[in-house]
Amino acid sequence: MTKRWNVKWLCLAMVLLLINSCKSDTTKYDDLASRELATGIRKDSLFMGIRLGMTKKDFYIHCWDLNKKGIFTDGAGSMTVLYKMKSELKHPATMNFFPDFQENKIFKMRVTFRYDAFAPWNKNMMADSLRTDVLNLYKKWYGGNDFITVADSVKGTIFVKVDGNRRIVVGKHDEAQVKVVYTDLIEEKKSTSRDKTKSNF
Repeated sequence: MTKRWNVKWLCLAMVLLLINSCKSDTTKYDDLASRELATGIRKDSLFMGIRLGMTKKDFYIHCWDLNKKGIFTDGAGSMTVLYKMKSELKHPATMNFFPDFQENKIFKMRVTFRYDAFAPWNKNMMADSLRTDVLNLYKKWYGGNDFITVADSVKGTIFVKVDGNRRIVVGKHDEAQVKVVYTDLIEEKKSTSRDKTKSNF
């Protein structure tokens, strides 16, 4: 009987520890986001000349110009923009992306990365390794605050970076792909106030 109760208490302690850990992660993120928004600094730069707040028209013109130069091509199902990364990461990769528009301006950008030579038996090409490589690349691209680790109930372990109004979330999409979501926190705050069901990430 005593052993059984010891096991129960141990399980309960582990559950409470996990819950407190998740709360700590969320609090850490909330504090960071509040602090950065309070600075009033805008960080709108994304990549390849694309930025938060860019109008839909300017985005399409910009992508078309880079398409004519052979830099951008049609992405998956011709529904995204594809950029072939030859040397930015450890191995050749593809970067598919497309924005969400709010009031005709970019307020969110969804990106997926995948190594060209991905294979289930090649660990160096799987999402775990790719995520590490993407995080290292982003530290070079953006500088600023470090990424913090957050345990999300839906997305699992994600890495979050906030600088001014720009939030960058990096996580695994599946075994082959890494997903990145850029968000303008100022615009998200407006949309969340209209739709209370929206989550932080």
